[in-house]
Amino acid sequence: MVGPGEGALSGAALRAALAYIRRHPEIWEVILSGGDPLVLPAKRLARSIGALGAIAHVTVIRAHTRVPVVDPDAITSDLVAALKAEGKPTYVVIHANHPRELAAAARAACARIVDAGIPMLSQSVLLRGINDDPRILADLMRAFVESRIKPYYLHHGDLAPGTEHLRTTIAAGQTAMRELRGRLSGLCQPAYVLDIPGGKGKSPIGPNYLSGDGTDEHPFAVEDYRGARHAYPPCD
Repeated sequence: MVGPGEGALSGAALRAALAYIRRHPEIWEVILSGGDPLVLPAKRLARSIGALGAIAHVTVIRAHTRVPVVDPDAITSDLVAALKAEGKPTYVVIHANHPRELAAAARAACARIVDAGIPMLSQSVLLRGINDDPRILADLMRAFVESRIKPYYLHHGDLAPGTEHLRTTIAAGQTAMRELRGRLSGLCQPAYVLDIPGGKGKSPIGPNYLSGDGTDEHPFAVEDYRGARHAYPPCD
């Protein structure tokens, strides 16, 4: 749980959450977040993931964490084993915002997870003065891929009080994404997303490379990463 004085879910709250998931067969993926699930003792984490894995319609489990970055020694063999659900995939999503966070110890911690057969994805927040330089952002995405972590989300900064000095404009984020498209392979491309206030979900807000509607009057034009526009299909 997040907030002053809060900790892990109580036993009653966890049982209620599991009961809710069992009653709703439309739930096929469950995310353990918070907070950070990897700060839990390995035995408690294993019980939670085991209980989720026992629900037939839950086929994917995700754990979101910063522990490999901030406390890499905590990624022990017991903790890695606790992340596994019998017969079901678990994904670990690591949150890092700068390539320096992926130092040797952090990379080794991630390797212990990946070597155990657990895929890893990344999420980052676009932060002014920290990673909004396209060169730094490119280094971060390369560092993820070198660590066998697939870049997943690049979040636009939330409208959280006290964080105004860290937020970029959306235009700056789109420019950074264009630079990534020109510098890096598709393997290194995250989705630039905005979490719509009020719980309305995430929407991609990356640059648009396509104009027109494909009609004779408004044929398609596609823009390359240098900004040049090209007719599609090509004109004879």
